[in-house]
Parts: sequence; structure tokens; C-alpha cells
Amino acid sequence: MEPVESEPLPSDGSNKEYRVQVTSKKKVMEQVKKYKDVLKTALDRQPEVAEETKRVLLQELLANFEAAVQDNVLVNGQPWEEAADDEEDVDLDSLLDDTIVEATRRRRAFPKKILPHVVHSLKAERKIMGLYEQAVKPQEVLKDPDQESIMNGLSAAAPGMVKQAIQVIKSINTLQKQAEGLCEILNMKSSQVTLEIHREVFGSNGQSDAPLPPVSGASRNRQPIKRAVEEAAAANGYVPLSKKPVGEDEPE
Repeated sequence: MEPVESEPLPSDGSNKEYRVQVTSKKKVMEQVKKYKDVLKTALDRQPEVAEETKRVLLQELLANFEAAVQDNVLVNGQPWEEAADDEEDVDLDSLLDDTIVEATRRRRAFPKKILPHVVHSLKAERKIMGLYEQAVKPQEVLKDPDQESIMNGLSAAAPGMVKQAIQVIKSINTLQKQAEGLCEILNMKSSQVTLEIHREVFGSNGQSDAPLPPVSGASRNRQPIKRAVEEAAAANGYVPLSKKPVGEDEPE
């Protein structure tokens, strides 16, 4: 038997990529979703299969279908897991136009829908307000004439009382100053001349037994005030009653 020559295996460079090339994940998912809806009806005509088993089989079928599609698809030359998600191209002008149209539609439609509810709430509020009753009747408070006259008298007398209080405070301050001056005078020591006058006027038998201070030379030569008064009276022809002769006043 002649040996059978095997065909050479293709080299790595000649390997072909059989996965489907796509440019958008979003479009692939739209198609997968569409075919999933078809596959959900695959087990509907098999009554011999229990419902729980149908549910489990259907979940496995849909998951395997989605995984198989992702494994056999290249997104821009990259596997499904490595490919980036599609970035939606947002047209600001169209989005703004749609927003304006939606706002306009709501402004036209919503007031008509809200109006019946507002009217109903206002009627209910008026009805509730009508149920309230005035529990306490207000009464006029009468003023007491005696109390009012007392208050008026106090109000009129208050300024005078304030003035009197101010005057009393001023008089107390003046009295305090006068008392301080009197204390200073009482605490002053009598001079020597004052003591001599006191001795001559009231006599040597004064109430005080305290010895007088020694008389200096100038005051020793000074004539006593009582003697000077007697001499002045004699010079004027006046004799005091105590010095008249005893027989002059007796009748002959």
C-alpha cells in the first residue's frame, strides 16, 4: 500500500477571520433583542414540558444565544469585551427642538388637566371653612373708673415726685458737706488767746478743771479784758452796779 500523503496544514498567516465585522454595539444589541423575542416562542407548542422547566430552558437558550453572538462578532476589529461602548451622537439642535415642543405641549395640556382638581380643592376648602363655628364670643372689656383715676393721678404726680427726689438728694449732699465742716470745726484745737478770753468772760471757776497752757511773756503783760472794760466804764463816768457804794441806794 502506498502511503497516503497528507495535505499540508495552512500556515498561521493564511488563517481567515470568520467572525462578523461590525461597527456599533448598539445595532448588534438591537438585533439580538429582536431575535430574542422570536426565541421566546420556541417552547410554546410543547405542552409536555413543565412550565418551570420551560422557564429555565428559555433563560439558558437566550443567554447562550447572546453569548454566541458576542463571541462571533468583532467591533471595529476588537472582541466584544474589549470594544468600547458606542458614544451617542447628540444633536443639540434637535434635542432643543424636542424639548421646546414637549414644553409647549405640556403648557397646553396640563392646565386643562389641573383645573378640575383646583376647583374641587377650592370648593372643599370653602365647605370646611363653613363648618367652623365661633366657640368664644368676644366681649367688650370695660375699664374701671376708679383704677383709671388712680393711674391718671399717679401719672400726673410722677414728675413732681421726681423733682422732689432730686431736691432731697441735693439737700442731702449739702447737709453732708455742712456736717463735714462742723466736724472739722469741732476737731479744731482752741488757741491760747481763745482760752484767755474764755477765762476772763466766764471767770476762773470754769467747768473744766484742765490746766490752762502756760502764758507767754507777751500775753502776761497784756491787760485782762475784764479790767479793761471796768477802766473804760469809769473813764466815761459809768460805774457798774456791782461796784456802787452800799449806802448810795439806801433812803435817808
